[in-house]
Amino acid sequence: MTQKNKSLRKIKVTPLAAESLGARSMCTLVETPDVAVLLDAGVSLAPYRFNLPPHPLEFQTISCLRKSIAQAADKASVTTISHYHYDHHTPSFEDWVVNWTADGETARQIYQYKTVIAKNPKENINASQRQRAYLFGKTGGKYAKTIESADGNSFTFGGTSLRFSEAVPHGSEASMLGWVVMVTIEYEGERFMFAPDVQGPMSKRTLEMILAAEPTVVALGGPPLYLEGFRVDEKQLELALTHLTQIAEAVPTVIVEHHALRDEVWKQKMDKVFQGATKVGHSIITAAEYLGRENLFLESRRRQLYRDHPPSSEFKLWMRTLSNKKIAKPPI
Repeated sequence: MTQKNKSLRKIKVTPLAAESLGARSMCTLVETPDVAVLLDAGVSLAPYRFNLPPHPLEFQTISCLRKSIAQAADKASVTTISHYHYDHHTPSFEDWVVNWTADGETARQIYQYKTVIAKNPKENINASQRQRAYLFGKTGGKYAKTIESADGNSFTFGGTSLRFSEAVPHGSEASMLGWVVMVTIEYEGERFMFAPDVQGPMSKRTLEMILAAEPTVVALGGPPLYLEGFRVDEKQLELALTHLTQIAEAVPTVIVEHHALRDEVWKQKMDKVFQGATKVGHSIITAAEYLGRENLFLESRRRQLYRDHPPSSEFKLWMRTLSNKKIAKPPI
């Protein structure tokens, strides 16, 4: 697989799952001559969007993405967890609607024998993520070689360094969604920065930390444009776009993913960001575009999928079971 963008020559970055690849995730494999690091090995589907469950094509896609993550896990000796949302780490329960997991086997295959560098489960963490962190330690985490705290810490593997940020807000400073940690992976002067779920970033402090890292390439979670006027204030989104424009003007290649791409008209809403990047000869791209692929936006087009590709009668019958506590694997 060849990368469309050549700004990183010594660090190999391979997005494995993302909104532009068909599901909710930012899972990425980063390889240097010293170490292979699997970042945020989770992937999920929106259980409902436009009052519809995932379309069969979304289930087919997450099944393929799970296989890609599993194959990458076989290469990696280090796995990271930026925070404990299930699209950023893999839980150990069976779930065929959101996470596409089979009991504990899916998580075991990812975390077994790995050095897991994870968000501190006791500091700068909200109640729901604290509980999920505890459950991870008792389930998927028990297979790990070791679990290290990421927050503010650095790790060295030969000539490769992993520098984790202090905990930053999952969105705005007042976010109720908790905190995440970013990581900068450096090898021979090249720097790849991974900034998931910073939502723009909305936080000025997060912006300053990204700029201070001076990455060659940054992959970040963009602003949740699809929630404008619903769950997110318009002024917060405008601030996030302003901050993202500053990043686009400072960093040669910005991979924008996640929340931003859940809006069908995300490009139009991010017009000023693209203008800022173009002005200085920089690139704003998706994970799929980084891989040289076509974008596969499925969630934002779910209504269209149901309209253009009606599910089978067998799938419609399965849909009636969605209120059950234990839901069988969908017929796809």
